[in-house]
Amino acid sequence: MNFENILVTITDGLAKITINRPKKLNALNSATINELSTAFETLEDNIAVKTIIITGSGEKAFVAGADISEFANFTTEEGEKLARLGQESLFDLIENLSTPVIAAINGFALGGGLELAMACHFRIASDNAKMGLPEVSLGVIPGYGGTQRLPQLIGKGKAMELIMTATMISADEAKQWRLVNYVVPQNELLPLAEKLAGKIMRNSSVAISAAIRAINDNFKDGINGFETEIVEFGDSFSTDDFKEGTTAFLEKRKPNFPGK
Repeated sequence: MNFENILVTITDGLAKITINRPKKLNALNSATINELSTAFETLEDNIAVKTIIITGSGEKAFVAGADISEFANFTTEEGEKLARLGQESLFDLIENLSTPVIAAINGFALGGGLELAMACHFRIASDNAKMGLPEVSLGVIPGYGGTQRLPQLIGKGKAMELIMTATMISADEAKQWRLVNYVVPQNELLPLAEKLAGKIMRNSSVAISAAIRAINDNFKDGINGFETEIVEFGDSFSTDDFKEGTTAFLEKRKPNFPGK
């Protein structure tokens, strides 16, 4: 896959997406969002890809925010269209992807950058990372799901504080608030992401996809996540992965999941 603003590599079932706009601190513009959407859709359709890591190029930024110059003069209608299109084409896409996505936050993750990381299934960070949703300091609010996902991850009160004060927090604070799972030195960030991906890829990709759907449904209005869990649990019994997993357990060997 050839893109202008991102790099995509695939090695032994692990895909890595690197946002590659270092002169702009990897800021999200419409072209980058479109490329990311295309990349994620393509990787989702690739049965050989079992896990995806997304990170930023360089040592300063994961994504330092949205490219403000693109929308500084937008009208009300254009602003709403921007948020709707971005949410539907990329951020909601990532959250509901059946392939696990790990955000490796290697520096600033602000505004749309933090929203991108929050759309991923979980996050790890380098110790120099800074995170925040500073939109109210510009006279707008987070528009790519920040007001919804941040309270889910850290609780309503803390989310209110972070959004209303437009404060940047350190990686250690983000870990204390359960926004990220791990904090490591920058040179250990991608190795840790790859280690976690390796653990994921040893398990059933079919079961993992079902677990993602069940977990996500717990946060959707009008949907009973417990019911989704029951149905997905039952459906697991008809999969080849279940047959291989239980057979391997009884035979005291490591499973070789077919992914079906």
